[in-house]
Amino acid sequence: MYYRLKPLILAAVLLPTTTNAQEHYDDYGKPDNDTSSEQADKASDIASITSDRGIVTRPGRFTIEPSFSHAHSNSTAVAIEGYTVIPALLVGLINISEIQRDVFVTALSLKYGFSSKLEAAIRIPYLNINEDLRERQAFQGTPVDTQRESSGSGVGDVELSARYQLNDGVDGMPYVIGVFRVKPPTGDGPYDVDQRIVEDNQGNPIGVELRDRPTGSGFWSFEPGVSFIYPTDPAVLFGNLSYVYTLKEEQGFENGGTVNPGDVVRFGFGMGFAFNDRTSFSLGYDHSVIRKTNFERDNDLFGANFDRIQVGSLSFGLSQRLGPSTSLSLTVSVGVTENAPSSEITMKLPISL
Repeated sequence: MYYRLKPLILAAVLLPTTTNAQEHYDDYGKPDNDTSSEQADKASDIASITSDRGIVTRPGRFTIEPSFSHAHSNSTAVAIEGYTVIPALLVGLINISEIQRDVFVTALSLKYGFSSKLEAAIRIPYLNINEDLRERQAFQGTPVDTQRESSGSGVGDVELSARYQLNDGVDGMPYVIGVFRVKPPTGDGPYDVDQRIVEDNQGNPIGVELRDRPTGSGFWSFEPGVSFIYPTDPAVLFGNLSYVYTLKEEQGFENGGTVNPGDVVRFGFGMGFAFNDRTSFSLGYDHSVIRKTNFERDNDLFGANFDRIQVGSLSFGLSQRLGPSTSLSLTVSVGVTENAPSSEITMKLPISL
């Protein structure tokens, strides 16, 4: 079994400030006559596809960010039981199944800037998952298709994070920001929902499936990482690198004993352009390398067969500043690997108080 983490899409972040009490700001919260802050403004306005790609929140400022996203996945699996007589001729049975999945996520993020370099945040998601499976009965010579539906809804894994700006981005150096993220298993994991045994026409067990879709991973995860932002006219370059470590946990004899989910290496990069002082466009790529889940008793009920899987997606987004403390962003992600969602659309509306 694999746990995929999909990187979260963000298109607007707040800007930092210096600690000078005499500093004045214009109508959009930008310091007057401060070239270093103007550079930070540009970096934060443009480098804005994910939550890791922006300057930290200004000290004392509180941000509320409602968001909504829809991810769609479509995949086809082929199982063959038989043998080949010649390369062009197969004797046996072929089972083809098609899976369509729609995931709707409504989330609320809260951010607070403790200083000009430190920011803390919490994100609370609510998921609604619908999955349709169309197939013919396993390894049976029937022309009749059957369709099964399953769904799940509820609070997902809450995300707690802290970001710290390591430097000021002067002398031609990029901004370097460290991030640490923790996800407790607040959502229903795969071992928290009911399971049922799948049987063929003769009553022989051929697998196990979940009655409802899980809304969480079911495990504690910790993610340290670092991001880079480099303003260079007329664009801003950005990138991020992180490692997700997941704690193993005892899940019972029937589930393989102690389950150790695979760790994840995540990285991404991209660039952005500002059309004017209100509108910006960003283009980026994110990739995750997910290790295989290990079981103490090696009876993997979910049938993971590869040592690792690759999840890559291409994202492009448009951000529009609506006022001094509000912006609206729309981001589209397209999967470029088989295990990534086919498409994902995200809308966010950060409001600063």
